[in-house]
Amino acid sequence: MKTSTYKLLITAILFLGASRLQAQDYKWAAGLKFGGYENGISGKYFIDNATALQGLIGFRDHGVVFTGLYENNHTAFEVPELKFYYGFGAHIGSAGQGIYRTFNGSDRFYERPQLLLGLDGVVGLEYQIPETPIAVSVDLNPGLRWLKVRFLTWHRDWVLSIHLSNRTTF
Repeated sequence: MKTSTYKLLITAILFLGASRLQAQDYKWAAGLKFGGYENGISGKYFIDNATALQGLIGFRDHGVVFTGLYENNHTAFEVPELKFYYGFGAHIGSAGQGIYRTFNGSDRFYERPQLLLGLDGVVGLEYQIPETPIAVSVDLNPGLRWLKVRFLTWHRDWVLSIHLSNRTTF
């Protein structure tokens, strides 16, 4: 079921973007993001030539996480199609019953779903493939996460993940 949903989403995104074949900057993009603690759907909207907002819906074992990022984008290595970006944001979500994996390896088991809050950073590179509506990126996401385990009791974890993205630009 999950695989079929991803295949359908990828096909729809590629067909929607097929009419826009150019190698210039784009206004918005939608696609998939893989790696780290969550895999999911990504959307990016440029407010101006250098500033973008990125939204993510990430799916993890026993939970879902919603993330919003504010990003600054600049040409990298004098290659017009290659952008360096950095920024910050926050997330909210849930970690359901089961094992909660942490960056330092001190995994925990929770008997019921938990509220998940956090602050995020992002730094990465994005390449828009010339003459196609496809942009691929790799980024590093450091962050701080709080997990509510009982009333007024929170666990804090540092997180660090690497993500790969594939988006169709519009």
